[in-house]
Amino acid sequence: MPALKEILTAPEKRKEVITDCAKLLDEEVASKGGFSGLAVKAVFATFKAIKPGIIPHAVDDLLDDFADKIDPFYQKAKESKQPTDSYIAGHADEVAEALLSITDGRAARTTHGTIKKLYEKLRPTGKKHTMEAMPRVGKLILKYAG
Repeated sequence: MPALKEILTAPEKRKEVITDCAKLLDEEVASKGGFSGLAVKAVFATFKAIKPGIIPHAVDDLLDDFADKIDPFYQKAKESKQPTDSYIAGHADEVAEALLSITDGRAARTTHGTIKKLYEKLRPTGKKHTMEAMPRVGKLILKYAG
């Protein structure tokens, strides 16, 4: 069974996957409500204003690492003959931890002070928001990897 990274980053799919991931992020941010939702929306807007096109660029930069981190969940779903989207959503806590380990590492190493401050502002609620995104993430993976 091919690794998720091979599927999502194949040259003929990568650009479409990046576009869909950026759309997923926009949809997730737009769906946020309440006080924490306002903070997420404000930080996301600031992040996008820093450099137009930064979201697709960031997705492209993180896609390989994210695919590697999600692959064990993808493989387990396939082995157990469970729908990938349901399996990912059902393991939202673990998948969120895996993905946040990547962004935490990147944030720790960045030399861009504004981006680091924005990330640190959102990080306390990062796991909650990442877990909430898992149904959409699972559907995106299902779309490309079945």
